[in-house]
Amino acid sequence: MSSTTREIRTIADLVDEVVVGPLPVRITAYDGSKLGPDSAPRSLHIANHRAVSYLATAPGDLGMARAYTTGDLVVEGVHPGNPYDAIVDLERLHFRRPDPRVVLDLARVLGRRGLTPPPPPPQEALPRWRRVTEGLRHSFTRDREAISHHYDVSNRFYEHVLGPTMTYTCAVYPDRASDLDVAQDNKYRLVFEKLGLTEGDRLLDVGCGWGGMVRYAARRGVHALGVTLSQEQATWAQEAIEREGLGELASVRHSDYRDVIETGFDAISSIGITEHIGVRNYPAYFRWMLAHVREGGLVLNHCITRPDNRPKNTGAFIDRYIFPDGELTGSGRIITAMQDTGFEVLHEENLREHYALTLAAWSENLVEHWSECVDEVGEGTAKVWGLYLAGCRRGFERNHVQLHQVLATRLAESRSPHVPLRPWWTP
Repeated sequence: MSSTTREIRTIADLVDEVVVGPLPVRITAYDGSKLGPDSAPRSLHIANHRAVSYLATAPGDLGMARAYTTGDLVVEGVHPGNPYDAIVDLERLHFRRPDPRVVLDLARVLGRRGLTPPPPPPQEALPRWRRVTEGLRHSFTRDREAISHHYDVSNRFYEHVLGPTMTYTCAVYPDRASDLDVAQDNKYRLVFEKLGLTEGDRLLDVGCGWGGMVRYAARRGVHALGVTLSQEQATWAQEAIEREGLGELASVRHSDYRDVIETGFDAISSIGITEHIGVRNYPAYFRWMLAHVREGGLVLNHCITRPDNRPKNTGAFIDRYIFPDGELTGSGRIITAMQDTGFEVLHEENLREHYALTLAAWSENLVEHWSECVDEVGEGTAKVWGLYLAGCRRGFERNHVQLHQVLATRLAESRSPHVPLRPWWTP
């Protein structure tokens, strides 16, 4: 029914005015009103005025994330560590542009202060236009701040979510029934083999995280150096290297990759860092890699991509809560940048379905260790991560995002690649 023919008195009335079609969930509100099927397995409870203010002043995923993080919007019927089923439900929730009278009715229901944006939760980063105080986008200082926002949460928290491998990138599953830890080890095995590494070689791992690739290579006799902008990661990784007795072969530095002065590496791995580089910086990034790998050496770029080749910022929720300044584009744009820089691209593959499986496993870990994670980082941050992991899983399942590995070589003067004629690795 149109708002021009009836008076809006309740929160349920307001929701009904802006929702198109049948509701896939039940909606209840603090004023006792309700909407949607009683039989729905999941429901949303609008707990107070502030929830409505969040939703009204930041329509879309940002407003919902704010209200959900603060506890003002309660999702019932799912675990907060894995609200996947609720996210699938909400895909069928469609909105219409409200009639101008709805805005007036909203002001009447909430009062004038209700249309003033409430302060965002402490987990939220500044909007992009305010981050200029931290430097230009993808400058040394601003990149360091963005990486710290995401990765310096708590090593103990990541141990609970990621599991023993402490690997925060897409695993490669031998089959759908494989264990997460097996799949992560298989990913490192695949990268190691694609790069043709052998005992005595030198590997540089850019954006090395907690040093998983570095330690995998060192255990096989490779001299491996990793760099990360996260101090928490570097500390944890270096301690793990010492615990495993790999200090003579492996090291991890708290450093920007642009500060690495060594050159002539036999191989360079870039696993999950290109998302932070910025599309306009791809040429400079790959030129840097070309200058640091020896002639005939191999590089592997592993990163999240779009299914098309148009640069696109991440959504508001991801940008403000997860990856500030993150940018994604398609694998074709990455391959083009590598080729234009001077690399010869040898192979690429899409591991999209593997990332959906990886995210599902991380969600299971978060649910299993929910109380420990809440104790470590607080309920708000833990809820953000539950929402993020489940939402990203759905994005990979629906082909909104992909994951590509691109293998390339720096040709020698002979212009002949120093590799076998056919792929030399086990898929």
